[in-house]
Amino acid sequence: MLGEYRIEGRRASDIAASVERGVGTGALEPGQALPPMRELAASLGVNPNTVAAAYRTLRERGVIETDGRRGSRVRPRPATTARGSLRVEAPPGVRDLSGGNPDPALLPALDAAFAEAARRYAERPGLYGEAPVDPGFARLARAAFDADGVPDGPIGVASGSLDAIERILAVRLRPGDAVAVEDPGWGSLLDLVPALGLRPVPVAVDDDGPLAEGVERAIARDGARAVIVTDRAQNPTGACLGAARAAELRRVLAAHPDVLLIEDDHGHGIVTRRLRPLAGVTDTWALVRSVAKAYGPDLRIAAFTGDPETVDRVLGRQRLGPGWVSRLLQQAVAHLWSTDAVDPEAVADAYGKRRDALVGALARRGVEAHGRSGMNVWVPVADETGAVARLLASGWAVAPGARFRLATGPAVRITVSTLALDDIEPLADAVATAAGPAPARSFG
Repeated sequence: MLGEYRIEGRRASDIAASVERGVGTGALEPGQALPPMRELAASLGVNPNTVAAAYRTLRERGVIETDGRRGSRVRPRPATTARGSLRVEAPPGVRDLSGGNPDPALLPALDAAFAEAARRYAERPGLYGEAPVDPGFARLARAAFDADGVPDGPIGVASGSLDAIERILAVRLRPGDAVAVEDPGWGSLLDLVPALGLRPVPVAVDDDGPLAEGVERAIARDGARAVIVTDRAQNPTGACLGAARAAELRRVLAAHPDVLLIEDDHGHGIVTRRLRPLAGVTDTWALVRSVAKAYGPDLRIAAFTGDPETVDRVLGRQRLGPGWVSRLLQQAVAHLWSTDAVDPEAVADAYGKRRDALVGALARRGVEAHGRSGMNVWVPVADETGAVARLLASGWAVAPGARFRLATGPAVRITVSTLALDDIEPLADAVATAAGPAPARSFG
């Protein structure tokens, strides 16, 4: 089972250290099965409880994972290459549709917002020991959550959605726990989950979001302790929870109240499709909203709410690290919100016209494409590497689907934010030529 490597030790700490040395040197490889506890105890001449304690320590450190009857095995290592590095560099003359960035022309000017924050700072500088969440920011964020039917809960602030999700997972889960994630889904999240020592369980997605039967299977069969759902403008597919799918997911989650639910409202401020929050059907939950897409990625602000214990744990842990997210930034964003610096209707219309035009043009050419909301279009292809290369040769750089998928089939993601309507037909021609014959399917 272990080849030439011998686990040694008489105490639980020594046994755990021996296994960890084997993993560190490569003598124990990712996925390699460890001896059953009673078998190892007999070979070492110790009580099985000693081995059980050693294995428990290793699970808590994220070195091994235990999967019921399959026993314990060395946990797969996190990917050393971030999915974001799987990109295509657009040479001069090639249009770059791969970045996932908003249209700079639709972002608001920040001058007045920062001038107001600076004015307030001059009157009363922010100091140590103050509340981590600016009261004005919290009031506006809570009012927006209330308007969308998000259950009542305290407000926290993080440095973007990924920072918030990382902190929520860290205070609620332990290394080795399974997390149900959308597939295809946000590449950075698919990197984050294994980096935290957690096990991603892919759940298939269609235009209405994650499939309810996939979520049920991830929880009941694969032991998922958490489920992460994107409510609107899902990256990369543009999926958006409809009424029927939201009801199905609520029924599934209500049957598993001990599961942590995290919702990412990725489309806040750039889509007008109704938010259908799932929050409140489980005992532990959080809903996260970043300002990145509507107000600018460099603002690095996300508001989140959730059950009081989860939010309190996150804020408590945050105090031991950065302490708080700059209240100057919070005040600037609050000013943007209070002055209606972004018109969501106009932004949603601008992205919607480009997205719908591209999906329609591809449909007329017999190419399957998905993009119900947001700024991205997902196109399944027969040969992903070939499609990316052929599009690059035609003057278009798109994102390879490998950045966003675990088990689903090959595809490319096209960000429409910088497209003009005059670009749609030539782009559709190039995509139709590059895509090749692809089987009809949802995203899987």
